[in-house]
Parts: sequence; structure tokens; C-alpha cells
Amino acid sequence: MVPYMVSLIMTKFEKLLNNMRHNPRDWRIEDIKTIAHRYGISYDQPGTSHVTFRCLNKEKLTIPAHKPIKTIYVKKFLDLIDNRRKQ
Repeated sequence: MVPYMVSLIMTKFEKLLNNMRHNPRDWRIEDIKTIAHRYGISYDQPGTSHVTFRCLNKEKLTIPAHKPIKTIYVKKFLDLIDNRRKQ
């Protein structure tokens, strides 16, 4: 991949994360999954209406996959991302 393309992709994720921080309302579970994948957080949705996100340090967060996701879950996910970035 060309170096300038990598920086564009990173900018896209950072912009999405920044938008989520400034407005934690009206997000979809697909947006959360996209950010989780970018930061190496695994997730599974074993046929239920909930998605469980897991970090390598065994920290986990379960989010109901309803539209839109409640603000409290978005804020907890952002905390999970911040903890992941500190590692």
C-alpha cells in the first residue's frame, strides 16, 4: 500500500472516532465494529441482539445492537478504546 493511502485511511478512522467523541448519539453497531477492528479489539455476535467486544487484557464490553446505540454504551466503548491505546 502506498504511504499516503495509509495516512488517508488512518485519518478516516481518527475522524470517525473524533466525531463519536463529540457526539455520542445516534451511532450504529457497524460503526462501533469498524473502529474496534481498526484498534485490534475482537468482537462476536453469536446470534443474539448483543455484541461483545474484547481486548487482549481480558477487558470486555457488551453492547445491545439496537439502532441507535445508547449514549452510555458509546461512552463506555470510547473508554475501552482509550485503554487499548494506552497499552
